[in-house]
Amino acid sequence: MLARIFPDRFVPVLFATILLASLLPVRGAAVPVAEAVSTAAIVLLFFLNGVRLPRDEVLHGIRNWKLQGAALLFCFGAMALLGLAAQAALARWLPATLAIGFLFLGILPSTVQSATAATSMAGGNVAASVVAAALLNLVGVALSPLLFALLAGSAAAIHGAAVLRIVSILLLPFLLGQLAQRWLRPRVLAHRGLATFMDRTAIAIAVYVAFSAAVVAGIWDQLAGREIAIVLGVTAFMLALAFGGAWTLGRLLQLARTDRITLLFAGAQKSIAVGAPLAATLFPPAIAGMVLVPILVYHMTQLVVSAWIAPELNRARSV
Repeated sequence: MLARIFPDRFVPVLFATILLASLLPVRGAAVPVAEAVSTAAIVLLFFLNGVRLPRDEVLHGIRNWKLQGAALLFCFGAMALLGLAAQAALARWLPATLAIGFLFLGILPSTVQSATAATSMAGGNVAASVVAAALLNLVGVALSPLLFALLAGSAAAIHGAAVLRIVSILLLPFLLGQLAQRWLRPRVLAHRGLATFMDRTAIAIAVYVAFSAAVVAGIWDQLAGREIAIVLGVTAFMLALAFGGAWTLGRLLQLARTDRITLLFAGAQKSIAVGAPLAATLFPPAIAGMVLVPILVYHMTQLVVSAWIAPELNRARSV
């Protein structure tokens, strides 16, 4: 039962992180220390991502241009526009920083591990899923903040200092990890458990620091029952459109069933592993916590939904 509700062990970790930040937020003199630890963890996270993502496989997999092109178009095109529409529709009903969180959700790349795992469970093209996830994340490190700045306009507030932080904290460690692949990738892959633990610890730290600042700034005073219900409802609606739209696009493109499954999970899922560090880089901590609310809800829900539908797709294939 618990495995069905929490198919990924990171879901309860995120719940616990939000609860801890709500009850024991970072305050006073501890804030600069916590922010420094969070920054260091983010740098390590993106360095490890750069080491792990298979550059050679990405270059090889680009040959399947129809699938990879569809994944890029859906992830950064259709989903970005869906997030922009949600932000515009909710502007009068939610605080501005919470509404813009839906646009932020839309411009993020796909997950890596969970999309590939769901594709495997569903009987999809696992090799293509690895390539799609890697390619989306390679592109997303640079494209996501640019796309957000383009669509958010003056609300994005991405100035020179933010650009420098993106380059130094996200992009540079990622590129260094790519350069170090030849020497470090075998060691990292040989210790997958430790690397995954470090990944998730870094994400949890970033979420905790950002949400702590939001709690101190009064996030729970701004989020009454009505606002929480709106966030849950709109997130569920976006998730349904994302999964339904990705599957329909694969059918319209006449992709093989295994490739449609790959597109489904690569296109519809969104990455908190990129979202939390990017929000911490783009926004002041108090704002970052509010912006992260939609992606936190979406990420946890997508893992549960994927765990439910993947076995059904596999069973349908064998019928």
